[in-house]
Amino acid sequence: MATAGKVIRCKAAVAWEPNKPLVMEEIEVAPPQAHEVRIKIVATALCQTDLQHLLGNMGKDCFPVVLGHEAAGVVESVGHAVTDLQPGDKVIPLFISQCRECRFCKSPKTNQCEKAWYGVDPLSVPESRFTCKGKKVLQFTGTSTFSEYTVMNQMAVAKIDPAAPLDKVCLLGCGICTGYGAAVNTAKVEPGSTCAVFGLGAVGLAAVMGCKAAGAKRIIAVDVNPEKFAKAEVFGATDFVNPKDHSGPISQVLSEMTDGGVDFSLECVGNVGVMRSALESCIQGWGVSVMVGWTNTEDFSARPVQLIGGRTWKGSAFGGFKGRDAVPQMVKAYLDKKIKVDEFITHNLTLDQVNDAIELMKRGKCIRTVMTVSPQ
Repeated sequence: MATAGKVIRCKAAVAWEPNKPLVMEEIEVAPPQAHEVRIKIVATALCQTDLQHLLGNMGKDCFPVVLGHEAAGVVESVGHAVTDLQPGDKVIPLFISQCRECRFCKSPKTNQCEKAWYGVDPLSVPESRFTCKGKKVLQFTGTSTFSEYTVMNQMAVAKIDPAAPLDKVCLLGCGICTGYGAAVNTAKVEPGSTCAVFGLGAVGLAAVMGCKAAGAKRIIAVDVNPEKFAKAEVFGATDFVNPKDHSGPISQVLSEMTDGGVDFSLECVGNVGVMRSALESCIQGWGVSVMVGWTNTEDFSARPVQLIGGRTWKGSAFGGFKGRDAVPQMVKAYLDKKIKVDEFITHNLTLDQVNDAIELMKRGKCIRTVMTVSPQ
């Protein structure tokens, strides 16, 4: 392309400080260096993790920054030594890399990667390729998709089917894979089992979908917003519980509904109190509870007897998926109509309207808002 090797000036939504509206700015995006690719972002969605960072819950010194990590686009140019991507490829950026060389990548037990930021600092990328008004602008999770162009290491980019509609499959870059994989990969939900999913945002609904795909016979959807129950039914939920309708602990309510507790529970809120409730909702002896919702501001706790009695408490990041390998497979599953994606989209906006998307999420009025960034 004519822009290869040159600095690109483009629009991006910059967060200059926490708890302030994003500002549409012209930024400079440097050419990709060795092992890097520059991507034209076509569509991006807003995730709760972006919002949590904007609210200052991940560190108030991590500004200015371009947020966004759930997206899809087209490779514009590649740097030296890039081997498996070329200009024109449709891709999904990954917030957990897969180098395919480290001990974690070689192990089937995890999707972590020694070269990933995850679990350390969402801004611990070696160097940002963004500048604005003469200042360095940080790249959130190494992705920063609230920009017309971004630069990423090739180990954090998944090449996908050229037939995939980017304004749909962008959601496979985070929320859907996170919830779906937590059920099928991390919890390993079994056919005929009873499950409870706490929180019916995009991740929770994807967890419901994963429980159904794994063959669960009963899927209890738990949320304080009953308006989400109809959407949960679309994805496979069979029962619906609003904790506000009950005076006792939700774990007791579920225990009474299920003769002692559910086989599997998935916490998709990011609230340590809900995490404990999800654990205590599991049946003693073999119940498995998975923490899926992101938070890093509080400690969680439980009584030892809850685990000594046979329950298992696990965590899940990106649904246990190794991104470069699994995301293309999830895209194919969508194209083959084996998983739902379109049903998660409740609003379509443009990147210029990103602050409107933020307000929709703050008020709980959306599942996923997809923003058009560039034409396909």
